[in-house]
Amino acid sequence: MYHNADVVNKDHIYLSRLQDYYAQYRLLPSYAGLGELVGISKRGAVKFAERMIAIGYLAKAPDGRLCPANQFFARAFVGTAPAGFASPATEVLGDAISIDDYLVEHPSSTVLVEVKGDSMIGAGINSGDMLVVERNPNPDIGKIVVAIVDGDFTIKYLERDKQGCYLQPANEHFSNIRPEGSLEIFGVVAGQFRKI
Repeated sequence: MYHNADVVNKDHIYLSRLQDYYAQYRLLPSYAGLGELVGISKRGAVKFAERMIAIGYLAKAPDGRLCPANQFFARAFVGTAPAGFASPATEVLGDAISIDDYLVEHPSSTVLVEVKGDSMIGAGINSGDMLVVERNPNPDIGKIVVAIVDGDFTIKYLERDKQGCYLQPANEHFSNIRPEGSLEIFGVVAGQFRKI
């Protein structure tokens, strides 16, 4: 009995190894391969997989092979910190957030857009950032949007005045953009991320 509890307590270690394996190969190993990867028997690998299926980290494909479930892509949430951890943080399987769940409300209408230029640095959007953009042709005024102005893509605040809609940068060195011909809203910025 103690041995089983000890194995369950190592599930987070096994899951981490499996996630790293998936990141490298973009597939999951067989049960025998899983056992080899984490250092347990094939039978132990089957039981580990069953536990991970039960809590939403793994699923079975129609052909019976293991595949990642949504929680598999969740990342440990260890708290908030203004400039560093005041106390040690611990990672546990139950405290995880999927980046998709956090940033993507409608997967079928969400795309990624890479930022080029610095017209939105005042809004914290830098060149090279990846924006999570939800397709929406009718956003609220004041939202940061990806727009097509006279055939060119741009990222700006959508604003309106007596003359109509215009696009406002978040950098004083750039001017507002008023369409000469057409203004089409591609989508609304829902989030962003960058590699540091």
